[in-house]
Amino acid sequence: MRITGGEYRGRVLQSPKDRNIRPTSDKVRQAIFNILNSRLDLEGGSILDAFCGTGALGLEALSRGALCCTFMDKNAGSLRLAQENFAALKIDAQHSFVLKDATKPGQKPENIAAANLAFLDPPYKQGMIASAIEGLSAGGWLAPHAYLFMESEKGLDFASIPDCDVLMTRDYGDTSVALAQRKD
Repeated sequence: MRITGGEYRGRVLQSPKDRNIRPTSDKVRQAIFNILNSRLDLEGGSILDAFCGTGALGLEALSRGALCCTFMDKNAGSLRLAQENFAALKIDAQHSFVLKDATKPGQKPENIAAANLAFLDPPYKQGMIASAIEGLSAGGWLAPHAYLFMESEKGLDFASIPDCDVLMTRDYGDTSVALAQRKD
């Protein structure tokens, strides 16, 4: 796994040692950021990498000019891997590592910025995206009209997820992605 663009392009990220973490492939991550770059400016953005795993999506956003990133995962091993990847890149950016379940994160601390772009890449086939949007919204983790980049198993009907307007969807092998904007 490598950072695919921006300041840290080509830098290697640690991969998970077990199968509990399913990192987004370099190819899909490159496609995600091509989509994002054509629709919004990451420069100065506040990012939330929910279900962060290795932290690759948040790290990629920081490499491409985001101002800050909150990495969230309920698995301590995943969060530790994201912290190790962040430290290895020696990124000078505002960041937080939060050990919480994105489907019920509680209230956002005041010292963490609400995200204007959130990556939601939960374990496949568990129906967690809608509950994550609900929990993150209720806790103030998402800015008004935040963009949501969702990744799931192929075939998920993103349009059925409440509280967001789906702007586009794409399939990559057994993975589907969607860019949406939060309704307020």
